[in-house]
Amino acid sequence: MSSTVMNLSRRRFSDRRRLIGQCGLPLLVIAIAVATGLVEPRFWSWANLQNLARQLAPLQILVAGQLFAVLSGGLDLSVASVMALSGVVGIVAVPHVGLVGGVVVMMLCGIGFGLANGAIITAFSVSPLIVTLGMLSVAKGLALLATGGLPIYDVPEPLIDAVGFGAVLGVPVSSLIAVAIMLLGAVILRATIFGRHVYAVGSNAAAAHNSGVRTRRVTLAVYAISGFAAGCAAIVMTAWVSAAQPLAGEGLELQSLAAVVVGGVALAGGAGTMLQAFFGVLILGLLSNALNMAGVSSFLQTLVVGLVILLAVIVDRLRGSKG
Repeated sequence: MSSTVMNLSRRRFSDRRRLIGQCGLPLLVIAIAVATGLVEPRFWSWANLQNLARQLAPLQILVAGQLFAVLSGGLDLSVASVMALSGVVGIVAVPHVGLVGGVVVMMLCGIGFGLANGAIITAFSVSPLIVTLGMLSVAKGLALLATGGLPIYDVPEPLIDAVGFGAVLGVPVSSLIAVAIMLLGAVILRATIFGRHVYAVGSNAAAAHNSGVRTRRVTLAVYAISGFAAGCAAIVMTAWVSAAQPLAGEGLELQSLAAVVVGGVALAGGAGTMLQAFFGVLILGLLSNALNMAGVSSFLQTLVVGLVILLAVIVDRLRGSKG
């Protein structure tokens, strides 16, 4: 009898813990938004919300690709530099292949660098940290060489008007693109065999290989997806800033990783969802926006965001040890 009661108690505790885990992130997002709105009513203005959505769109797209890399047990530190280089290559190509061709070139450039990352990682069994860190420098160097270190302002007006500042029913087009990419990523992870293989490789690559999963192909595809996300982010970023900048989005590689961690995705891989990554983006974005509206200096903002990331990593480790 006592053992039955103990089992029921444990089950209820587990259910409560699961409920808290599912509701914690949305409640935190709501709490930050409400607190910011009380301190600064301008936060709820439609203009500010639109601006926030446009600011978060490139990061949101990068996070969608970063999630695949993390879930597979790796990470991609090259996403921001690949995004910047893809924007530069695409805009340079526009006079030769047209606007649509330039957009396609951006995506292909991102996929190419993603495939290069995956090929090196799988062929030489090198740590993703080292490979993508090296690719970060390669992409950044190529972007600087191609532009001489200066932004390219020859961005077609239709791209700026449609993607950079366009809106559908008041919702920025760039934000709609970001949400669409995240939804596509969520479907791939939840409803396809490839998605299950990504989780399997992240949980235990050796066991997945012994079970018949082609782990090398999965890893290659994961980094191609991350590169594709970087190429799509280049389209949005280039249109939003109205220029192809060789150092565009510098630091977004760490922010994309931070958003994944803050959202509660396991750094070790094999566990996490696109929804968690989305909430991670919202938390970082709302926090940054709140600090900006409060007039907090950029130096202190960097400190605060860094502390939040450290706290998220500690929580991730504690959660892993309990599991």
